[in-house]
Amino acid sequence: MAATYVRLATLADLPQIMTIIAEAKELLKEDGSSQWQDGEPSRDTLQEDIHLQHCYLLVVGSQIAGVAALVTEPDPNYQQIAGEGWQKQGPYATIHRIAISPSFKGQHLGRYFFSNLLTLAYQKGFRQMRIDTHEMNIRMQSLIQAFGFSYQGIIYVSPNPEGKRLAYELSL
Repeated sequence: MAATYVRLATLADLPQIMTIIAEAKELLKEDGSSQWQDGEPSRDTLQEDIHLQHCYLLVVGSQIAGVAALVTEPDPNYQQIAGEGWQKQGPYATIHRIAISPSFKGQHLGRYFFSNLLTLAYQKGFRQMRIDTHEMNIRMQSLIQAFGFSYQGIIYVSPNPEGKRLAYELSL
């Protein structure tokens, strides 16, 4: 078995990151989800993630298998939430823009990556985690729930109906 690990992304990784994001966009489209069909996450967004050291890669052997952003600043989209609302106030980290290359399908690498992102957040001092996803992204909902995140309500990442997201929270 090849070494599997997580590391920060660099600008040199951007072409491979863009390929994985494009593959994920296509998969979401095939699933009937409008998530990521509006041009986001864009190259500029991903470059900013890299610049801010938010962009992490899942590496298997010498291949990049996945990408995600672990954001440690408050998310302005989380200020307004419809539903039960956030249970914990204070600092939190957020997992955004997570994608695994379909070349690694069936290896459960999403779980491995997710676990490592939670560990990284914990090591950075965060005890609260948040994440959101589109209501049609059943794969991500399953992964989120498998890690014990609790559904807290609806947030909007844009003012139109396509910006509606299911929001979750986890205490570490």
